[in-house]
This record gives sequence, C-alpha cells and structure tokens, in this order.
Amino acid sequence: MIKNIAFGAFLLVSGFFFAQNTAMAGAEAKAFVSKVTADTKEIKTLQSDFTQTKKMDFLDKSIVTYGKMSLQTPNMLSWKYTKPYQYSIVFKSNKIYINDQGKKSSVDAKSKTFEKINKLIVGSSNGTMFNDPEFTVTYFKNGNYNVAKFVPKTSQLLKYIKQIELFFPKTQSTVSQVNMTEASGDTTNIVFKNTKINASIPASEFTL
Repeated sequence: MIKNIAFGAFLLVSGFFFAQNTAMAGAEAKAFVSKVTADTKEIKTLQSDFTQTKKMDFLDKSIVTYGKMSLQTPNMLSWKYTKPYQYSIVFKSNKIYINDQGKKSSVDAKSKTFEKINKLIVGSSNGTMFNDPEFTVTYFKNGNYNVAKFVPKTSQLLKYIKQIELFFPKTQSTVSQVNMTEASGDTTNIVFKNTKINASIPASEFTL
C-alpha cells in the first residue's frame, strides 16, 4: 500500500491522453523550462482535489480513488485519500506518517527512495525538478499541453519507475496532469482539480 501511495503522491495530476506529442526544439524547450521555473518560484502552498486511477496487469478493472493533496514548501506534503477508503500519508521532517483507517505508524524517510520521492513531489510545484541529476528529461508538446518526460538514470529508481510524464496546460505553469509507468508496466494516473495556490493551509493538514 505505501509504495502505491508514495508513487501516487509523486504524480501531481493525471489522465489518459491520445493527442500526438511532438518533440520541442532546443530553444523552445529552454524557453518552456525558464517560464515554468520563473512562474512557480513564488509558490509557497498548493492544494488540490485529485482522482487517482491505477491499472495493474493482474486486475481486470482499474482502481480509482479520490482525495485531497496539500503541499507547503520547503518540505511538507500531505495526501489524504477519502474515497472509497480513508488513508493518509504525510511527508514531514524526513519522516513519513501514515494513518490507515485509524491505524497510525511512521517510517524513516531518509532512505534514498523516499527522499527522492519527496524531493520530486515538491519540485514539481516550483520547477526545480527539471534540474534533478538522476533523471533524463525530454520535452514534447501537443495541442493542449506541454509535456516533460522523466526517465530515471539510477538503477535504484529504475526498479520502481520506468518513466513519468508531467502535463502542463498551455495556459498555466503548474502541473495539471501526470502519468507514471512503473517498471512492472503498471500505470498510475492522477487528475487534479480545484487547485489553490498560496492559500493558507491549517497545521492540522500535516498532522495525523
């Protein structure tokens, strides 16, 4: 469960896309990265409702869950799944706090994998993920979105992640959708809506 939630958390929003993606030219990609980085530099908090869809080879039906994400820089992140079950996970101060329908626990987040997940989630809100040395990043576009595709360089991350695609609507500089393909071939997709930027977040959102 925690692996699915943690990697689902990294996906700041996603859905299914059938539009044809074409590669950006070098100058175009550079301009895109510069704009996103500049526009998101002032983001301190981010809140959004989300729908997560997970497809696994051994299941005929996709698993669909709903919840709310709250992020506060520099290092606090909360994912609260509310339907069809209640499950919360909070990244805070190098720890992961979990509330599984009333059963609470914590995990040391200093391991390389969890540290990387947390860093990339926060980075996706402020553009710093483009500079992560452990990913090769390529850039694409279609009629509605600019797309950044991340492929892990390290063998540790490749055990879990094959690739991640972040979708930026042409009219905004924050990620609106993300698709992740795991090493197993399973996919996780999260769609965010009702996003609020720099709105006050009560401390209780990061307490379980």
